[in-house]
Amino acid sequence: MKLSHLDHLVLTVNDIETSCRFYNEILGMEVLTFGNNRKALRFGQQKINLHPADQPFAPHARHPTPGSADLCLISETPLGEVLDHFRTKGITPVGEYIERTGAVGTILSIYLNDPDGNLIEISEYV
Repeated sequence: MKLSHLDHLVLTVNDIETSCRFYNEILGMEVLTFGNNRKALRFGQQKINLHPADQPFAPHARHPTPGSADLCLISETPLGEVLDHFRTKGITPVGEYIERTGAVGTILSIYLNDPDGNLIEISEYV
């Protein structure tokens, strides 16, 4: 078996609308409605499905928990501009720039928390 890429992942959240607003207004993701009024966030060729913590869709993780995710997203926008954007939105990053190892090389990253406390890493390849 050979896998090619990630199609989507699921975040369990406390409030779907709050999460949609954050990911749309702060991170620029497109909010999608599909199926039986379910919500998802699309960016590039990726999608994040949102499951409500009080009624996760089956099948689901053994212990779906808001705030337990740690995601790294690659930005086409330089991180300096990303930080400026966060400031205009009243978002304070977690810590400073830090060098990490991404899937295909070295990345420079900044972090923030979403409304549920998930750690969101915004990175660019160096």
